[in-house]
Amino acid sequence: MDMKRAYYEDIELFKSGTIVFWTIVLLAVLGTFPLYLSNYYLYLFSLMMVYVIVAVGLNILVGSTGQISLGHAGFFAIGAYATVLLMTKLQVPFFAAVLAAAFIAAFFGFILGLPALRLEGPYLTIATLAFGLAIMHIIGHTNFFGGRQGLVAPPLDIGVSQLGWRWILDSMVGKYYLVLFFTIVMVLGAINILKTRAGRAFVAIRDSDIAAEVIGINLTIYKTLAFATSAFYAGIGGGLFAFVLGFFDPFTFNLILSIIFIVMIVVGGLGSVMGSITGAMLITYMMYDLFKNIAEVPVVGTLLLKFSQQWMTVTGMDNFNYIAVGLVMIGIMLFEPLGIFGGWIRVKKYWKTWPF
Repeated sequence: MDMKRAYYEDIELFKSGTIVFWTIVLLAVLGTFPLYLSNYYLYLFSLMMVYVIVAVGLNILVGSTGQISLGHAGFFAIGAYATVLLMTKLQVPFFAAVLAAAFIAAFFGFILGLPALRLEGPYLTIATLAFGLAIMHIIGHTNFFGGRQGLVAPPLDIGVSQLGWRWILDSMVGKYYLVLFFTIVMVLGAINILKTRAGRAFVAIRDSDIAAEVIGINLTIYKTLAFATSAFYAGIGGGLFAFVLGFFDPFTFNLILSIIFIVMIVVGGLGSVMGSITGAMLITYMMYDLFKNIAEVPVVGTLLLKFSQQWMTVTGMDNFNYIAVGLVMIGIMLFEPLGIFGGWIRVKKYWKTWPF
């Protein structure tokens, strides 16, 4: 029986030596990827990790606090644009620019969190949706942000050029390690946030905001804090995304992207950091590799190509990846509502009691 006898056992980062061992193995594997993977797969894994950061932050808001958001593409866009503009217009060093952009996104998250004090359910969803669409159109109609033509990310200099320290990462390997570093820090940060007083308050609000207020939790502070924290994560992800992609325009951050973020955490498992990671990696792999060129998928691709040629248009083949993602989400909701993490819990419980 997993009985906790001290408060330290509840807040410790690693529950057992087994978890420590497999964590070290995972980090070793991630650290050696550039030795045997091509630049394409390094790019793909970098993109996965960027989305992991966003998904982990969104799960703090949706899974742990119970607040919905369909405007996270807006925070993602703020992080990307603010990072690039701070570096190009004001010559701010990379790390300072990313953090500043994340805090700017967090500020907008705090502002968006204010309606959450009075809005719930579909009304809050519409408010966040309006925010995401507004950000996309404001950026697209403002010359300062590059308008519809978008922005090109500058060379990724992680040094401090004002002091004569320049360290330009011009290879995919360097960018991969940079994104990996941020991902590890942000994931560990999320795990620890959920174990703090604020994290417990988030969960209490999710379970019952009335009961949470009765026991002394300030809903105004913690609901807006949840939005700000989640937006901060999206801002960090957006700043990294700008340099992984190299070029972006306002329509990169559309409504579909916000929906994809929600799909990631639902498929992975709401309220779980590990679920956010697995969901983000699976959906990113499906959209940017497995179903990107649907016609090249063995067996299924050939059948879909014939179906499209006879009944639809071949140019619409690219939209099948969205259909596949939708089918995966429907399957998760039908057969495993707790997501991939819920499936893992079932497997673990089964082997603990095997063969009985």
